[in-house]
Amino acid sequence: MCEVLEISTSTYYKYRNTIDPDYSDYVIIKEIFDENFKSYGYRRITGELRDELGMVINHKRVARIMRKFGVVSQYIKQLAPNYNRKRNEEETREDYFKRNWEQRGWVTDISTIQIVRNGKKAFLSVILDLETRKWVAYKLYHHQRNELVMDTLREAISKIKNPNGLALHSDRGSQYLSTEYKIICESHGIIVSHSRAHNPKDNAIIESFFSSLKKETLYNYNITNLEEYIQLVHDWMIFYNTKRRRNKKE
Repeated sequence: MCEVLEISTSTYYKYRNTIDPDYSDYVIIKEIFDENFKSYGYRRITGELRDELGMVINHKRVARIMRKFGVVSQYIKQLAPNYNRKRNEEETREDYFKRNWEQRGWVTDISTIQIVRNGKKAFLSVILDLETRKWVAYKLYHHQRNELVMDTLREAISKIKNPNGLALHSDRGSQYLSTEYKIICESHGIIVSHSRAHNPKDNAIIESFFSSLKKETLYNYNITNLEEYIQLVHDWMIFYNTKRRRNKKE
């Protein structure tokens, strides 16, 4: 072990039995962190230490101990610098519609189908027609790899006689920036359109569709498992295209 760590044996034995002076505070901090759904940062934990336990402790010390022992929320751990931002900017296409939805074209996106209580997920890919506001194609898989989007796109293309000149709008998801996606679209004369960065309203039509789906399925039924919810989504999709009355705002 000493060879791997590149330290002398004397140093190893010197520190092996040494108690870390931060350890006792770490135990208290970790307990507060775990009790609060692992969501508190150093400021909130400092407040808890002071107000609930009466400890006199500096927030900088709390932050240092949390960094030292890796006490950090999972969602923060998953945040990473976006090294692909420049590359994505180069691969995006112009926003063809510019929020003017009263024209011929399609909009598409992916939404997560999830039962919160057990954490299981499925992913729904949909292409909507702007003129009819009905879906042209959809796929519901247990993953969101490129295959999900490509299969949806191929099915939609198979349902139209001449897609040449049709615009297809999406956000900047990796599937919609992929080479495969662009090749399929451009080989059929479909114009690729992407939302602008940090402008969710550029995709408002499809977001409204997903919102209606979830309000009228998940929130209206006592769903107990994911497979039950998936079947309900399939039923609702048929209902949406065949029977559902559409409000003027939709």
